[in-house]
Amino acid sequence: IGMAAAVRGWTHLSVPGYIPLRLSVLCHFRSSRKPYGDAEGKRFAATHSRKPSSSTEYCLDSIRKYDYENFLATLLLPKGCRQSAIAVRAFNIEVAQIQDLTSEPLMAKMRIQFWRDTLDQIFAGKPPKQPIASELCRAIEKHKLSKRWLRNIINSREQQVDIKQYTNMAAVEEYSEKSNASLYYLLLQCLGIENIHSDHAASHIGKAEGIVKLLRGIPHHGVRRKVYIPRDLMLVHNVSQEDIFRGKREQKVKDLIYEIASLAHHHLEHARGFISDVPKESRVALLPGICTGAYLKALQMADFDIFDPKLQQRNNWLPFLLWWSKLKKQY
Repeated sequence: IGMAAAVRGWTHLSVPGYIPLRLSVLCHFRSSRKPYGDAEGKRFAATHSRKPSSSTEYCLDSIRKYDYENFLATLLLPKGCRQSAIAVRAFNIEVAQIQDLTSEPLMAKMRIQFWRDTLDQIFAGKPPKQPIASELCRAIEKHKLSKRWLRNIINSREQQVDIKQYTNMAAVEEYSEKSNASLYYLLLQCLGIENIHSDHAASHIGKAEGIVKLLRGIPHHGVRRKVYIPRDLMLVHNVSQEDIFRGKREQKVKDLIYEIASLAHHHLEHARGFISDVPKESRVALLPGICTGAYLKALQMADFDIFDPKLQQRNNWLPFLLWWSKLKKQY
């Protein structure tokens, strides 16, 4: 019997705030669609109904279109740091999309170099006239954001251009630390928080999110005949690249997915394990951990069948889960 079939996932995996809610309250929230904390958040959310008229709206529109789950989480940040967080998220999306926009590695690296040069210009006080660059410059000046974390995001994307397939999960974790965790460190800086426990939690949530992104991208990359699943795990489970290309839903593929998902689950549960040590005011920056946990729960319910069409559907309960988790100071 395969591992996924025998274990059926993690019996203690939870999505904070999910079970105690009354259905009537949840339905009211879904109908009202008011997950935002204040009037400014509502105005931000309304920008999708019109063309962006400012650099802030341009950035927010980018997040809404290409990173919807983090769009929801960003709207729940305190208004004093929300605009800066939007800039950071939009910057990350812009750099992350480069690889998908071109099939030529040289062209991708040229575009990445553009953002590296742009970052240097911003820190030199001479930002180019580009919406994301303008907003990022404002965020850097306001919160003294670390150039190190911003460069980590750029460098990680450049390294990914050369990656055909990860060799092992350690490489995935390293990439996730540079790309995803660096983003959380920047969000904590936007909140003005310097705390070792917050950073520790951000590191684990970033790694969990990075691993989940690897999982969620398997069907998308598979139809394009690309496989980033670590080579060593594929050998252990006797899964070939052709199995992924064809979207096979065999037990050996489920066992492979279970092993990868278990590592993401471990990082997420570890981050939640010392939540009492994490300052309450910093937990809102880590809210995307709720999104990661919700996907892992859905994957568990699908018996780790990564090609189950239901996993590609948007989670309609997520806005409320995020809002409730913010109230409960959870991630």
